[in-house]
Amino acid sequence: MQPLLLGVDVGTTATKAVLIDSQGKLVAQGRAEYPTLHLQAGWVEQDANQWWVSFCKATSQALAEVKGAKISGVVISSQAPTLLAVDNLGDPVRNALIWMDRRAQVQADKLANQFPNISTLTGNRADPYYVAAKIMWLKENEPENYAKTKYFLQIPGYLNFKLTGKFSLDAAHASLLQLRSADNKSWANQVLEFTGIDQSKFPPIGQASDLLGEVVKESESKIPLGTPIFFGTVDGCSAAVESGVIDPGVVAEMTGTSTVLIMPTDGNNFNDAFVAIDHAVADRQLRLGAMVAAGASVSWLISNILKDQFSMAQLTQKAEQVPPGSDGLIFLPYMMGERSPIWNTNARGVFFGLTLTTTPEMMFRAVLEGTAFALAHNVEIGLKSGIKIEEIRSIGGGSKSELWNQIKADILGLPIASLKDSSGAAVGDAYLAGLGSGNFSDIRSVINSAVQVENRYIPNPTANQHYQERYLRFRSLYESLKDEFDKSAISATFGGN
Repeated sequence: MQPLLLGVDVGTTATKAVLIDSQGKLVAQGRAEYPTLHLQAGWVEQDANQWWVSFCKATSQALAEVKGAKISGVVISSQAPTLLAVDNLGDPVRNALIWMDRRAQVQADKLANQFPNISTLTGNRADPYYVAAKIMWLKENEPENYAKTKYFLQIPGYLNFKLTGKFSLDAAHASLLQLRSADNKSWANQVLEFTGIDQSKFPPIGQASDLLGEVVKESESKIPLGTPIFFGTVDGCSAAVESGVIDPGVVAEMTGTSTVLIMPTDGNNFNDAFVAIDHAVADRQLRLGAMVAAGASVSWLISNILKDQFSMAQLTQKAEQVPPGSDGLIFLPYMMGERSPIWNTNARGVFFGLTLTTTPEMMFRAVLEGTAFALAHNVEIGLKSGIKIEEIRSIGGGSKSELWNQIKADILGLPIASLKDSSGAAVGDAYLAGLGSGNFSDIRSVINSAVQVENRYIPNPTANQHYQERYLRFRSLYESLKDEFDKSAISATFGGN
C-alpha cells in the first residue's frame, strides 16, 4: 500500500481526522466530539484532556480503515486562538479558554489605552479574542495557576507534545498571541514588558510544514512509532488550502460554529500565506473572523426558540417560500459578542421587526440573512482594502445548505461555490503534511486537481437590489443599538441575594 498522509483538525465541537493518498484523494476519515463549558455569558472553556481523547478516537477510526499503511506525515490544525497553560510535564493547569471566551475585556482595554497603535505593533487590535489579554486575566485572577505554567500552548502544540514529547508553537497561532510583531518575525517587546509576560513562556515557533519530531510512544491514537509530525497551523488556513483558495480572486468562507473569511493576497509561499491577522492586511493574507454569526445562531434558534418543533429540512423548505427580506424581519447575529468587523464584546443577538404575523420560517430565514449580512460587512472591508474578490468558496457545515448559499450570493452579489467531497481543514492539513514530507513535489497542482466545484450559486439581480437596502438597515440597526449594548452590559446580571 502506498504511503498516506494524515491531517487532523480540532474544531470548536469535534475533531476530524482524514487520510489522503499521493494524488490528494480521500482514503479514510474519523470523527469524535467533545463538550464545551459555557460557565456564564462570555466565559467559555474546554478540557484539553478531551481534545486528546477525541484526537485518539478520530485518528484510530481513520487508521482502522487502512490497517498496515505507512503514514508519511501528520499535520494538526485547530480552532484559534486558545489560552492553554501547561506545567513542565505538559499537563494542563486549568481548563483552556477558547477563542469564544470574552472575559478578558478589561485587560484588552488596558492594552488599548497603553498602546493606541497596538494593531501596528502586533497586527492585532486590542480584543479579548487574542491571547495576551487572556494571559493578563490569568495573572490577575489566578496567580497560582500562572506560577505553575511552564508554557502557553495552542491546541496543535499540545497534541504534538503528546505525540513527540516536544513543545512547539506554530507560526499562524503565534500571530494571534498579540505578543508578536506585526510581521510575526519577532516578539513585540514593548507589549511583553507592559503585560509582564516573559517570552520564555512560549515554546519554539515553526512554520506549518516544518518538521517537529516523530511519534515516540504508542498511544490510543494508533499513529505508528516514528511517524513524522509537523508544526501545524490554524484551521481557517488549512480550510482555505483544502478549498483551493491559494491565489488572489477566490476567497474562502468557512462556516461552522463561527464564520471566518480568508482572502489571499499572494499565493507564492504556502507557509507565509498562513499568517492569520484579523482585520488587517498581512504580508500574504487577510483573514477576517466573525464570532458566532453562523451555525451557532441557527442551532440556537431551533433549540431554544422553536424548541425542536421543526427539523432543519422542514424549516429550510418553508423558508424557501419566504420572500427575500423576511417580511421586514432583521436579525443581528452577535450571540457572543463580535469580532470583525465591529469588535464589540457587549453586542448581542437581536430580532428586529417582529409582528403578530411573524412565522418560524420567517425567523429562520432572517437568521440566515443576518449571518449573510455580517459576512457582507467583512467582504466590504476586504474590498476597501484592495483585496480582489471574484468568487467565494463556502466550506464547512454551513456550505451544505443550498438556501443559505443562495442567500449569500444574492446579498453579496458574488458567486458562491460549494465543493464536491469537501471535508474541511483536515484535508488541508494532509496536503501540508505532503508538503513537509516531500511527497508532493508540486502541491499547487495536487490541490488544483483535487478541488472540484459541485455547485455555483449565481446572484439574482432583483433579490440583490432589494437586499442592498436591507443591508443598510442591518448596518444602521447595529449603530443605533451600539451604545445600548454597552449600557445594558452593566446591569445584565442581577446582583441581589
